[in-house]
Amino acid sequence: MLVDSHCHLDFLSEQEDLAAIVDRAEQAGVRRMVTISTKLSTFPAVQAIAERFDPVYCSVGVHPHEAGGEGVDDPGILVELAAHPKVVGIGETGLDYYYEHSPRARQQSSFRAHIEAARRTGLPLIVHARDADEDIVATLREEHDKGPFPGVIHCFTAGPELARAALEIGFYISLAGVITFKNATDLRAVVAELPLDRLLVETDSPYLAPVPKRGKKNEPAFVRHTAEALAAERGLETERVIDATGDNFFALFSKVARPAA
Repeated sequence: MLVDSHCHLDFLSEQEDLAAIVDRAEQAGVRRMVTISTKLSTFPAVQAIAERFDPVYCSVGVHPHEAGGEGVDDPGILVELAAHPKVVGIGETGLDYYYEHSPRARQQSSFRAHIEAARRTGLPLIVHARDADEDIVATLREEHDKGPFPGVIHCFTAGPELARAALEIGFYISLAGVITFKNATDLRAVVAELPLDRLLVETDSPYLAPVPKRGKKNEPAFVRHTAEALAAERGLETERVIDATGDNFFALFSKVARPAA
């Protein structure tokens, strides 16, 4: 059950035929896709895409890059929007100290509001983490002590400390095309130690197209290449990795309807 657990179809729709993109994904065996919200102001367009295509679901949330202008203070708005049957996750949220597009304090307060929404709804928190491992670990542990919540570190590129902390609180870790890159040796070393029953695969399209699609605009059909790279790294058959990551996806995103075999 090949799944793209994290893509941005609204970004692709600006220049591409979405129906063709979804069709190519299905032809590649991708049975489910989650298109991710980055701003509440554009969430209606994200939700509309999920409503339009049966295999597509969506999340609701504000990316840390957007926290300065659209950061969430009241988790209630997220809880309300998450009641829609096609909304299956909270985020993406988190911390990004690499680009600093939003003040760190604003990123942190919005992150905590998203965590509370995940706690209230039981939907998985979708975490973006870049150059902020220490603060993300501290926040996740502190908030988890207040009450558990499910979640995933998406497009994982961090070090072993964040991986361990995420696994300790029951999170999953999602891998994107970065693991196929020639210079990702350190990342592959971390990934090699992660349990298969806690891994997902994603594209984060239209970004980070995997080898052998580097240089092209990424899309959900390419998620198979990431699964193949993970299988090669583990010395496993690709179908075993596809089955395992698919099962993990449906365990985490429990609101998503699992298709018939």
